[in-house]
Formats: sequence, structure tokens, C-alpha cells
Amino acid sequence: MALINLTLQGKGGVGKSFVASLLAQHYLNRDTPLHCYDTDPVNQTFAGYKAFPVETIRLGERPDEINPRYFDALIEQIMTGPEDGVVVIDNGASTFLPLLGYMVEAQALQMLAEAGHEVRLHTVLTGGQALNDTMQGLHQVLQSVPDIPVVVWLNEYFGRIERKNASGEVESFEHSGLYKKNKNRIHALVRLPEVRKETFGHDIEQMMRARLTFDEAGSHVDFPLMSRQRLMMTWRSIGASMEQAVL
Repeated sequence: MALINLTLQGKGGVGKSFVASLLAQHYLNRDTPLHCYDTDPVNQTFAGYKAFPVETIRLGERPDEINPRYFDALIEQIMTGPEDGVVVIDNGASTFLPLLGYMVEAQALQMLAEAGHEVRLHTVLTGGQALNDTMQGLHQVLQSVPDIPVVVWLNEYFGRIERKNASGEVESFEHSGLYKKNKNRIHALVRLPEVRKETFGHDIEQMMRARLTFDEAGSHVDFPLMSRQRLMMTWRSIGASMEQAVL
């Protein structure tokens, strides 16, 4: 049956669509049948990648709401579609809470799991000023959907994912109360390591603006030789972390 991956995070600009693109690249390189959907009503970044078979799905009339019937149609499309392969769904921050609420109300994810599909939720934690917001988003996902595995992506682009505990000691996410309390719920941790902004960071941003995969950027004339080298190094590093997570 299909493996269904859904990105969920209430904070925008933390790399959610980047994670969706990494998942798509991971499975595309393995010749796995791939079905991709972009449900972000504001920034349809995922749909901009020509390398992936992405279908744009409208969830509502306004960016901050969903029409349940639109989401029902997506679920039915998955249920009646090919029985194998991988599904990657990228969702926008603006519809995070209403979509999460409706999925819980309608038990949509449980229905997919009971039909034999494997469902995984993917959420992003990022360092810097957005850490508390992304931690809250993860908490909401874990609390709202208690029986679906969650993959946590540790995006260190904006800094290390660590904060002070009640004793004033700096602790990583793996030592936080949220992780320890929900360790059995977390399917895997995938680390996107901190990189030098002037070189690796600039290359990744340029690649994302052009909506290119790592493989495409690695042979693209717009990227100088050393940029292509750095991007291939980054992809190998991320790919190794994804392999260890058995995505």
C-alpha cells in the first residue's frame, strides 16, 4: 500500500516546502512511484518544481480556511488511486490549525491507516527566533493526532535547536521534556545541519528560488563549479541522515 507523507507546521518560512522537496527527491531517486500534492493556499512553492509530479489542490476559498469537501476529495483521490508508491503532501502554515482540526474531527488519517496505507506526519523545528513557535506546532501535532508516527526535521539553518531549561542549562531538543515525553511517537529525527551562510547557504537559497532539485542544480550552468560541489556535498549529507531515518 502507499506511504503517505504530510508536512504540517503552523510557522511559515521554516523550510516545510524544502522538506517536501527533499522527500520527493529521496523517493524519485529510488524510482518509487511518486504522487505529490501542494495544498498551500499562499505560497505554492512545492508546485513550482518541474522535476516532481505535483498537483495543486485548493482547500478553501480563503487562505486561512479549508472547505472540508475539498480535503475530502483529496483523501478520496488517495484512497482510490494507485495502491503502491509514495504520496507527498505539502500544506501551508495558514491552514495548519483548520486542517489539523478537521483531520482529527473526521478521523481522516486513521481511515487511511485502517485501509492499509502507512501515514507519516512531518514537522519542522528551526533554531533562532522561531524555535518556540515551531516547538508549539510540534506539540499541537503530537497532541492532536496521538496514533500517527511523526518525523521531526531539525533545521539548523537559523541556528542550533536548543534552549534553556528551568534550571538555566542549555539543552538540545533530544534532551527536552517534549521529546522525552513523546519519544515513542517520534518515528525519526532528520537533521538539516547548520551551514556557512555565505557559501552553502547562498547556494541552497539560489537552488530553492529556481525550484531545482540537488541533481538538477549539480549540473546547471547557472551554478559555478564550487557551488555545484557544495550542493552535492550537502545532498549527500542530508541523504545519509534520511537513510538512517529509514524514510
